Amino acid sequence: MSLFHAIILAIIEGLTEFLPVSSTGHMIIGSATMGIAANPFVKVFTVAIQFGAILSVLVLYWQRFLQSLDFYYKLFIAFLPAVFFGFFLKPYVDELLEHVEVVGLALIAGGILFLFLDDVFVRRSQLDSDISHITTRRAFKIGLFQVIAMVPGVSRSAATIIGGLTQNLSPKTAAEFSFFLAVPTMFGATCKTLWEYFWHEGGHFTRDEVVLLTVGNIVAFIVAMIAIRAFIQYLTKHGFKWFGYYRIVVGLIILVLWAFGYFEDVDVAHF
Repeated sequence: MSLFHAIILAIIEGLTEFLPVSSTGHMIIGSATMGIAANPFVKVFTVAIQFGAILSVLVLYWQRFLQSLDFYYKLFIAFLPAVFFGFFLKPYVDELLEHVEVVGLALIAGGILFLFLDDVFVRRSQLDSDISHITTRRAFKIGLFQVIAMVPGVSRSAATIIGGLTQNLSPKTAAEFSFFLAVPTMFGATCKTLWEYFWHEGGHFTRDEVVLLTVGNIVAFIVAMIAIRAFIQYLTKHGFKWFGYYRIVVGLIILVLWAFGYFEDVDVAHF
């Protein structure tokens, strides 16, 4: 992996991690297009640069993270389903990760659903726009939706935003709670990946790899900051429909490329 590859992947991560469009699908397309060879460091890199994305949420919403312990308790409750089901479903998830077509189909299915979100949820007469009103029961239900995102291509952001909408949250509030829930989820996934790399595989970082990781996290942080601000502004004005169209197009691209054998040399499990 070159520095150019690292910067492009970090841009993709920053742009797509918090948008409901599946960062996995975009990482697959980006890696295949650039011909990046799959290896243990590439897997660590694509996960570790999530630290930069996490930091963007902490910086943008730092006041929220300093308000009360109740906020952290609700995040913990929402985080639990992913931990519990992730432990038992990991073998099945790993198997799904071997199939690029699953990513494409999940993108298309989610895209079709997004075409109707505005009509089904957003146009309700009363929507809760105060995150402090989220009860532990509502937080847990949103967390259950995050489990669905274990299917590659579903998008963690998409699943949790839809979960928030089902709990009568406004689109902005649902998106912001999705950002907050990403912090423990992505932090846990990153720490697990690093642990496996260092202790199970006996890996270590060379000086060049440290540079790639540093640059990648900085780029992901900056791009994610911009993406989050733009997403919230767009969402409050235009809703979800165009994200649905976009997901369908990306899903179709993946399926067409897969049909022509374009991903034969891409290890999807690394994403």
